[in-house]
Amino acid sequence: MDRTGRFDLPLIMPSQAQKHVTHNEALTLLDGLVHLVIKSSGDFFPPLSAATDDAFIVGSPASGAWFGHDGEIALNTDAGWRFSPAVRGMVALF
Repeated sequence: MDRTGRFDLPLIMPSQAQKHVTHNEALTLLDGLVHLVIKSSGDFFPPLSAATDDAFIVGSPASGAWFGHDGEIALNTDAGWRFSPAVRGMVALF
């Protein structure tokens, strides 16, 4: 198992090279998902004016950088878009 069960966060594997990359990826996702605030829901493509740390619920059918992530949570990070599945029981503010 190389990902967590609920939020699909990356886990550090034994003898993994560059462990800081996996660890930083997990922290970036946690930072965006804890106390989640959604800017908008149902957009099909990323807004041009999205600020770093903005979160969106991807509409269907998604296009552009969001292609293939229909219904997921899109987090705009310094390193680009990161995606996480919406998990039953999650709470988000709009």
